[in-house]
Amino acid sequence: MLKKVLIITYYWPPAGGPGVQRWLKFVKYLPQFDVEPIVFVPENPTYPLTDSSLESEVSEHVTVIKTPIKEPYKLASRFSKNKSKTISKGIIPDKRKQGVVEKLMLFIRGNFFIPDARKSWVKPSVTYLEDYLKIHSIDTVITTGPPHSLHLIGLELKKQLGVHWIADFRDPWTSIGYHKELKLLPFAQKKHKALEHLVLNSADHIIVTSQVTKDEFSGLTQQPISVITNGFDDEKVNQPPLDTKFSLSHIGSLLSKRNPQILWQVLSELVQDVPSFATDLGLDFVGSVSKEVLESMNLYSLTKFVNEVGYVSHNESIVFQKKSQLLLLIEIDSEETKAIIPGKLFEYMAANRPIIALGPKGSDVERIITQSNTGSYFYYDSKPALKEVILKYYLEFQSGSLKTNPIGVQKYHRRELTKVLSNLIRWE
Repeated sequence: MLKKVLIITYYWPPAGGPGVQRWLKFVKYLPQFDVEPIVFVPENPTYPLTDSSLESEVSEHVTVIKTPIKEPYKLASRFSKNKSKTISKGIIPDKRKQGVVEKLMLFIRGNFFIPDARKSWVKPSVTYLEDYLKIHSIDTVITTGPPHSLHLIGLELKKQLGVHWIADFRDPWTSIGYHKELKLLPFAQKKHKALEHLVLNSADHIIVTSQVTKDEFSGLTQQPISVITNGFDDEKVNQPPLDTKFSLSHIGSLLSKRNPQILWQVLSELVQDVPSFATDLGLDFVGSVSKEVLESMNLYSLTKFVNEVGYVSHNESIVFQKKSQLLLLIEIDSEETKAIIPGKLFEYMAANRPIIALGPKGSDVERIITQSNTGSYFYYDSKPALKEVILKYYLEFQSGSLKTNPIGVQKYHRRELTKVLSNLIRWE
């Protein structure tokens, strides 16, 4: 018999961006391991990004149930559509450049919507799901956040029905970088911490995407914690011809603080030092790019090399990954980002193009890239080494020998990761 499990998620096609990929793929493969997923999503969500192409990946045999949600970002957009959409994407401008409207939006978001702007969906969802779970004899529930308010739905269902509850954290809660940008008053910070503690100590099992997050949460709860990373899937995209330019491509958002001056300095110096480098260089930014990053491009005289593509469909992003000479993975240099493993890392690995990554010391990304031999990882004080490796890659590009030799990448395939999840579900 199939084991039924209810999955509560906010992001679901036609939502775009990385938040939708994790559970879209788990749902795709769970039936192969004798688990029947029932997906619960909002009926009328306000997604900052949409990608209708992902709807074709939802099996017609998967049950998807919906209830309405009240979205405060719709109200906020009446005052400033662009600013509310930017903040909802997680792009928070530098404090020095925040206007009155942005400061007010961040203050309201942090202190009046705890844990987040989707909190109003908790109560009606619990009311609806109490009956649904009983009628359909479902005794296992999975919540995935952010938004972390969805974990409060699992918390209430656990209290009311005694279901087995698995809480999946795609990102940390109070330790994630943008949390401290929300202008939290002491009472709000205390409430966030209290809710986080309650969820971590009430769920029957906790899933995280990185070892760093597991280590952090292990100091907050005695409940079992499993690491199931994100991964890559088989893509219906043929291998395109490699770029004739020495292209460095970044897929995804380049936030205000995700602005590696060290990289821009190195590229600027190579343009000056190596005559042919200026002819060959291309920078593809596929996704949202903050003003601060674009200003840095101009400061280092790199604007003419930039191709600001903007947001594209998932399949189009895969094409960019496969045809690029180098793939850029940039993370903020801070303690909070050590636990962040962007979902695109695994797609980068599957694209079989060398990765140039910058981030903090001791991160999970550094460990994965090193162990898989899929690229080079640099700290923000490693300018000489970064310049040396980019020049080395450029010379290989010129000779037609630029490639990578990955090791053990297959364990990050979505099917293999779903197998691990299914064992956890059936054990529950």
